[in-house]
Amino acid sequence: MRRNKSNNQGRGTMSVVHPNAAAIDVGATMHMAAVNADRTPEPVRSFGTFTTDLHRLIDWFVECGVDTVVMESTSVYWIQIFELLDARGFAGSLSMRAMPNMCPDARPTSVMRSGCSDFTPSVCCAQAFGPRVR
Repeated sequence: MRRNKSNNQGRGTMSVVHPNAAAIDVGATMHMAAVNADRTPEPVRSFGTFTTDLHRLIDWFVECGVDTVVMESTSVYWIQIFELLDARGFAGSLSMRAMPNMCPDARPTSVMRSGCSDFTPSVCCAQAFGPRVR
C-alpha cells in the first residue's frame, strides 16, 4: 500500500507568536526544558526537581532572554516551578491533563491565577491555588 505524500505547496508558514517563549515538560524526578534554538548552543536541557535545580533552570531562562514559559504536567509537580516563575515575573501557562483521582472537580478555565493562560488551553485544579478560582 502506497502512502500519500504530504503536499505543502501553497500553504503559508506559521508566524512566531511568542519569540521569547520556553517550554518545560514537568516530571516527578526531572524537568525537560527547551528554548528557541537561536538562544544557546544547547537549546534542550534537563534539570532536577530540587529547589536549587529549579533556580538554575530559571536562571538559564533569564540568560536566554525568555519572558514566557509554557508547561505540561500530568500531576502536581508543576506547582513549585510555577510559583518560582511567577515570583520572578515570567508570564506562564500550564497545560495539564485533568486526572479525576487528583482533581475530582477539575474544570477547564481560561484564566489561571496569573491571568496568562491565553498561550495554551489550560485545565487546572482549583484547590492548588487556594481559594476557588473560576
